[in-house]
Amino acid sequence: MNKQWWHDKVAYQIYPKSFCDTNGDGIGDLRGVISKLDYLKELGIDIIWLSPIYQSPFADQGYDISDYYKIDPRFGTMEDLTELIAEAKKRNLSILLDLVVNHCSDEHEWFQKALKDPEGEYGKYFYIRKGRDGKEPTNIRSYFGGSAWERIGDTNLYYLHLFHKKQPDLNWENPVVRGAIYDMINWWLEKGIAGFRIDAIMNIKKALPFHDYAPDRDDGLADCRLMLKENEGVMDFLKEMRDATFKKYNAFTVGEVFNEKKEELNDFIGEDGCFSSIFDFSQTVFGASEKGWYDNQPVTPDDYRKCCFDSQKRAEGIGFLSNIIENHDEPRGVSRYIPEGECSDAAKKMLATLYFLLKGIPFLYQGQEIGMENVPFDSIDQFDDVSTLEEYRVARRNGLSQEQAFEAVKRYSRDNARVPFQWDDSENAGFTKGTPWLMVSPDYQTIHLQRQSADPDSVFSYYKKLIALRKAEEYKDTFVYGQFTPAFEEKERVMAYYRTGNNQRILVIGNFKMAEQEIELDKPYKNILLHNYHTAGGNGTRLLLKGYEVLVLEF
Repeated sequence: MNKQWWHDKVAYQIYPKSFCDTNGDGIGDLRGVISKLDYLKELGIDIIWLSPIYQSPFADQGYDISDYYKIDPRFGTMEDLTELIAEAKKRNLSILLDLVVNHCSDEHEWFQKALKDPEGEYGKYFYIRKGRDGKEPTNIRSYFGGSAWERIGDTNLYYLHLFHKKQPDLNWENPVVRGAIYDMINWWLEKGIAGFRIDAIMNIKKALPFHDYAPDRDDGLADCRLMLKENEGVMDFLKEMRDATFKKYNAFTVGEVFNEKKEELNDFIGEDGCFSSIFDFSQTVFGASEKGWYDNQPVTPDDYRKCCFDSQKRAEGIGFLSNIIENHDEPRGVSRYIPEGECSDAAKKMLATLYFLLKGIPFLYQGQEIGMENVPFDSIDQFDDVSTLEEYRVARRNGLSQEQAFEAVKRYSRDNARVPFQWDDSENAGFTKGTPWLMVSPDYQTIHLQRQSADPDSVFSYYKKLIALRKAEEYKDTFVYGQFTPAFEEKERVMAYYRTGNNQRILVIGNFKMAEQEIELDKPYKNILLHNYHTAGGNGTRLLLKGYEVLVLEF
């Protein structure tokens, strides 16, 4: 494997709206990000990914872009972003932007021109089709519920939106559209950003011509992913984009790619892949039901282990996955993967270690480093997220009571991760002096950075040690490039694996339950590199793991 500048980096996702507000309007901003660069440097971060900051009407939290070349005034100005890039570079930090090119906003100039003349030049920038007998062109359901087709005025024409109706899909079959997108990407790379996280990119290729699918719910519609499974040729678009943009700048790119086939992985992240990396979503999609969130199955510790290990085996010898436990589209990882009633600081540290030292690029999401948990919402009215509100309606339509539907969606809501960052125990968790756009989690008085910064045993202090260990010169090559080998898979609720490099063998082992577990090693270990307790049990080749104990052992 040819070594790349990003292989040994640690990345951090910022959801700007909820990170740090400096002007008191209740919304985080770019100046807030600038003010926290030293904090991120102290934590050990190298790459910062900003969720969308472009001009947007915010129908889907900025993922509906009305102008790709402008910063939304909620976040600040282009001058603020230029300063952020410059200040980051002074600290050897790289900035990634979110690249959202499957769709734009219905307020984008292109779409407004398309509405005026659907049969004209700009109509061809989108998927506009005639209805059938006064109904939509096909029965595709959008990701957010309801038909993926929206009628244009009182005409018999409809436009496709796989997401919100204010997010019309761009027609990637049109080379003029692709050219305009590539020009925009290069414009941003020229401004000095290091690359992109690439949103919903598998959706850019549609199975044409459009047609109906067998309905999978009582609404008579079919999941749009059925169409995406049929499409062929997306890699042609992705490699064209890579060659026209990323490759010329040696940019780091990480794709949001779901359900890629094993034989395609090399095309995505191999030596000549279209992206530097893709996220491993195997754990986040596990247990998901086509019926809706209300029917999802929880992820057990052994399920989690299998998902991680299968992904590691799949990517071995091909390239680097990007490893996460949470992001802006998911609930908090510690609330999802640690069984209910068992969440503790020890468990949070264990989960952090187990995912972080897998082969790949570790990504943290804001607040993860202090162990932020799901929010104890007590009313459906507290949610802002469009997908949460739709899933609540789906659950109600399927016979769940208001209380049952609410319990079903609050566990999986994206708003769990979108509440403000908890900086301290002052009003609004130190996020804003105004009224926050989304409620602050009531646990902020006990879970906040200020307290944890002063506590050597805190989750935050542990993350600093974990990041420092992965970067330590003595062990870096093994953690970055070393072989991954599963261990003790026969043991229930034990997650363990070896990372093996040149003359170096390291075991990462965690007890994924509250009761003690005994492990017999094949030979004695040499050093304990990291530990979430003060003392280790056992002797010689025998480990006696306490509840949610994790050890990183050098042999």
